[in-house]
Amino acid sequence: MKATRFQSAIRLVYPPRCTFCGDLVDSDFGLCGPCWRDTPFIAGQVCDLCGVPLPAGPDAPDDVLTCDECLSLPRPWDAGRAALIYKGNGRKMALMLKHGDRQDVAGPAATWMARAAQPLLKPDTLIAPVPLHWLRLLKRRYNQAALLARALSGEVDRPICPDLLIRPRATPSLGGLGRDARFAALNGTIAVHPRRRNRLAGRHVLLVDDVMTSGATLAAASEACRAGGAIGVDILVLARAAKDA
Repeated sequence: MKATRFQSAIRLVYPPRCTFCGDLVDSDFGLCGPCWRDTPFIAGQVCDLCGVPLPAGPDAPDDVLTCDECLSLPRPWDAGRAALIYKGNGRKMALMLKHGDRQDVAGPAATWMARAAQPLLKPDTLIAPVPLHWLRLLKRRYNQAALLARALSGEVDRPICPDLLIRPRATPSLGGLGRDARFAALNGTIAVHPRRRNRLAGRHVLLVDDVMTSGATLAAASEACRAGGAIGVDILVLARAAKDA
């Protein structure tokens, strides 16, 4: 009873507000009507490898649907999903989390990611974030992928290993680089933490990141997991960049 009264008092002083615009809403970390309509949630038919929306059409004979980009570029993971398209409020949320120090948005983001992740979850799934190099982590103070992974772990009731992967050497910023240059810059830059190999061997791994553009970072992380003994690797991101978005 006391806890309920305390929560009610807190709501009177700090009423729930829309994650994007700040207008009053019914629940914590919710969205108002206009912001909900303007948020590019991914639904319907999607690419099985990256989660990007696909035009409606008949299922492929083997029930595997693939976008043109994933057809032209082999992916070292098994399947992938995304919660949002990286535009409008999808881009805004990713930037709030990555550069705006809005760590609070990891909660609602993980809720949406958990819905997208349902086809990927297995009984032995181990959740792991894409790592940051320690110099970048020192500058940013937190790894946005780790925040998402931790919140997702609670949503889907699967264990997390926050430091399963490491980045032994720093890489330059990928902004402005083309697809081939991104893959070249990230080749071999991610490895399994030597003290975490026992958690990886013989398990399925769900890699979590905030945004997928070319997929170069997720490819490097996936290859590290497979080299470390994972029997399967899937990927999940908050937002997927799409050419026609």
